[in-house]
Amino acid sequence: MISYIKGIAVYADAETILIENHGMGYQVHTTTTACNQISIGSEAILHTFLYVREDVLALYGFLTKEELRVFRLLLGVNGIGPKVAVAVLSTLTVEDLYYAVISEDAKSIAKTPGIGPKGAKRLIMELKDKLELSDIGMKEEETGEVSVEAEESETKDAVDALIALGYSNAEAYRAVHKVAGREHMDAEQILREALKIIMLM
Repeated sequence: MISYIKGIAVYADAETILIENHGMGYQVHTTTTACNQISIGSEAILHTFLYVREDVLALYGFLTKEELRVFRLLLGVNGIGPKVAVAVLSTLTVEDLYYAVISEDAKSIAKTPGIGPKGAKRLIMELKDKLELSDIGMKEEETGEVSVEAEESETKDAVDALIALGYSNAEAYRAVHKVAGREHMDAEQILREALKIIMLM
């Protein structure tokens, strides 16, 4: 198993990067974010997954271990193959995907080419119990207890208010849960602080 590749980026397009390592060139399928961030001629490290099927042998790589972990989770969703999984991570960051899943924001996920509304709902249903805070490198003390079912009424009211203002479920949920000390605030105070956070996103 190839865990990662470290070498010089010699070519990149919208979907792949060619990494040269000890005289060999490795074609790595990756996200558009990685393709845009890695500079040709510079050293790059990609955490990789070797996809093997009867007629397919392809290498997929990601800038972080978190992206790779979520990519593997996406492959476990019925109807999602590696190309669509990469498309999801090209459309949404790991953090955006996390909040879209826990807030059941199918609309944001459905923006991914090849997913559609039904696919987005299926993805949410299958991933909701599998995504953890550690998947996006977040610490519980920084975000508070994250639970849609056990949402505090003041926090939920603030989320609902943001949605009513036109923000997506994921945007509202993420902003509210980034408000420090929200457990000591009323809904209006939480909303005010959450709007400040949204302005900085």
